[in-house]
Amino acid sequence: MKKTGLVVAIFFGVILLTSTVVIALPGLMSPLSDDPDITLTGTPADNYIDAQRPQFCGTGDAKSTTYVKEYKIPTDCTNPLAITTDYDGNVWFAQSNTGNIVKFDPITESFTEFENPAWPDGGRSMMWGMDYSPDGSIWYTDEIFDSIWKFSTFDESYGRLGYPTEGTDALPQKIEVFGSSLIFNDFTGGNLVVLTPTEDDASMFSIPQILNGSVTSDFASDVEKNIWFTSWVFQDSGVLAKFDYDAYSENPTNSTLVMGDVVQVFPLPDDASTINGVETHEDGTIWLADTSSSFFFMFNPITAQFTKFVTSDPHPSTYGNATGIIKSTASRPYWIEATDDNNLVFNEHNANRIAVFNPSEQSLVEYMVPSKNPNWADCGEMPDCGVSQIFGIAVEGQKIWFTEWVENNIGVVDTSIELPFEISLNSDMILMGSDSFESATFTIIANEPQDLSELSPIAVSSDDSLTVTVDDIQAFEQDHDINAIDVTIHAGLDTTPGQYKVLLGAGTDEVSISKFLTVTVLP
Repeated sequence: MKKTGLVVAIFFGVILLTSTVVIALPGLMSPLSDDPDITLTGTPADNYIDAQRPQFCGTGDAKSTTYVKEYKIPTDCTNPLAITTDYDGNVWFAQSNTGNIVKFDPITESFTEFENPAWPDGGRSMMWGMDYSPDGSIWYTDEIFDSIWKFSTFDESYGRLGYPTEGTDALPQKIEVFGSSLIFNDFTGGNLVVLTPTEDDASMFSIPQILNGSVTSDFASDVEKNIWFTSWVFQDSGVLAKFDYDAYSENPTNSTLVMGDVVQVFPLPDDASTINGVETHEDGTIWLADTSSSFFFMFNPITAQFTKFVTSDPHPSTYGNATGIIKSTASRPYWIEATDDNNLVFNEHNANRIAVFNPSEQSLVEYMVPSKNPNWADCGEMPDCGVSQIFGIAVEGQKIWFTEWVENNIGVVDTSIELPFEISLNSDMILMGSDSFESATFTIIANEPQDLSELSPIAVSSDDSLTVTVDDIQAFEQDHDINAIDVTIHAGLDTTPGQYKVLLGAGTDEVSISKFLTVTVLP
């Protein structure tokens, strides 16, 4: 296999910057059927030596919370990854350790696994992207064999399109059905690719790499058929790019148009170092998820300005820190998707959560996924610790489906279930100068009788130079239906004038609920 060390660094190195765990990417490993350290089981677990099976095959049964329900995949150690839904509400996902496509029926809660006859024995590949086509086809990517696969849900057959890499180190990743074409990003090749299948062949067009040595990550289309995507150099610079699909379609053979009228670029903020997820919103804004931090960003195409948002801190159960080596934590938002009611959903990979952000109300709800694999964090002997590697998400109405790559589960968040409390801010915005203090208040309002003393406070700033402190932590120990919490915000001498977001709220072991306060620091 020919994948480079960059793949490991980007996909997994940044995920575990605060952990002592050292891992290898399964797509780089060789079949292990003759390995003396393996006990044959006749299942996909045979692709791992015995010592690796808890790390990659799962550590427990499927679990549930008030808002999340998990389902254990019948076949052991399949490593589910890309996931989508069809028009009937069925859930489809790819097994990266078998090469198979699987259908899950939410009504009967049953799995149907479709064997891929073209898949080699012992083959493993990271299948990051999947989309359902109106003709009943499921298109998905395969990074090891540089392929775009098609699975027909009608005749249950597989087809494969090879991606001509011409000697480059390619990695087809996310994919979207776009009219009669397919669009996918070649992550390590640094290209965005438009592929149009025909009955016997396919035509293909690639936007050239924008930055030397860069990767090209996720993409999304807006209402004007522009395609937005990111290209960035790890721990260096990056751009948000806008590809005018209609302008290209009018003259697809004129390559001189590509980096002129057809593609515009906007430099990413310095702290947007690993933008993987990209999504467009109905109001025209572009939303980005940064996998190296706890940040997600909004880009306004009219003003060409970015606004930085922040998630709550990861729960200690997700990282453990048994050795004390972890000095800081990050939730690491990965992919981002829009819902029918104009909310945004993203997977907080290192926090083991699914987040729902409402842009109009500036509210953030973060649902904890119950299964945790201790082999991916600094857990030591701590119980209920780790992450399940939530890599795939798909939105279907009020349900958010996701895959747990190392726990052999799929799961669903039901956002229709009433939350236990609400957060109200005494003001949505405050003005302050540098080297100054201002006060703010947020109120926790119970939706049902409960003990609010079990909540933990959330008070996080989008910038380290702007600090937020809960004034009276004792307020969280009062058993009231309504608790008013005072906070103090401090802008330091090094706080640059501008607009910042402060996240205020509270959380339980199952769900965190917060709202954003906009803080403007004046010159």
